[in-house]
Amino acid sequence: MRQIQHSSGDLLVDRRAAFAEAMAVDKDFAAAAEVMAGAVAEAPHWAAGWLLLGDYRAEAGDREGAMAAYRQVEVLDGDGAFGAALKLAAGSGGLLPSGTDTPYVEALFDEYATRFETELVGDLGYVVPGLLERMILDALAGRRVARAVDLGCGTGLMGARIRSLSDRLEGVDLSAGMLAEARRKDVYDALWQAELLGFLATDAGGFGLVTAADVLIYCGPLPPVLAAVHAALAPGGLFGFSLELHDRPGTLLRRRELRYAHNADEALEACQAAGFEIVASQRAGIRNERDRPVEGLVVVVRKPDQR
Repeated sequence: MRQIQHSSGDLLVDRRAAFAEAMAVDKDFAAAAEVMAGAVAEAPHWAAGWLLLGDYRAEAGDREGAMAAYRQVEVLDGDGAFGAALKLAAGSGGLLPSGTDTPYVEALFDEYATRFETELVGDLGYVVPGLLERMILDALAGRRVARAVDLGCGTGLMGARIRSLSDRLEGVDLSAGMLAEARRKDVYDALWQAELLGFLATDAGGFGLVTAADVLIYCGPLPPVLAAVHAALAPGGLFGFSLELHDRPGTLLRRRELRYAHNADEALEACQAAGFEIVASQRAGIRNERDRPVEGLVVVVRKPDQR
């Protein structure tokens, strides 16, 4: 399980960073950036400190200063756990990274695993598993599938909803911490630590149901994922997933959240272009964030049965 080093290792520097954080909480981001710049001057090899400096500068409107700090994170963070590449892409408006930033997502959810359900369900009002379950039940119309896989299974929130719909249920996640939490629930017949595209490539045509609840928001443009899922599904198989939405064309990488958002119409068109039939789609507030609902799209598509 990956551990992120947040401390500078110097108590005085950490205290200065805590002072900067208090200023940021009060939304005095310019002052927070100034104090944080002093902190990293004392601890120049502290990747987490440079990340905070970049975030404070970005919030204060100092784009160039933020980019300089994120470039320093990229140099110092050899494992890529702090997501500097995503920060730079989101801040520059340049080309999106190709696929999931695996080191960042793995580290993020390893750290988040033990409090994941409390915060996501209890604090943020996460509703995707319930919405997807109802849509999948309607699509199956009383049938069961032989094999199902829950991509980005996390702690098993989605798996618990579809356990009764399949003879064999597998879960896949990048995070060892999340898989450890899922294992305690005894929901899955097998759990795999893997990146989803790599996993799907190993089992073409074997699944009757694939789910991805709040997973594609870390994967970037949809076509590669849709193609991989289409190949992994048996004829007539279903794919249920959720997205975060925005109203502009294209795929957007959100700077603060480091999550991808998609255009709803374009997403459904991409599903059809990948060879799927649209079974059902629903716009909904999928969770709360900063006291506002996050607009999302919950979708179930089918691979045509051409027999």
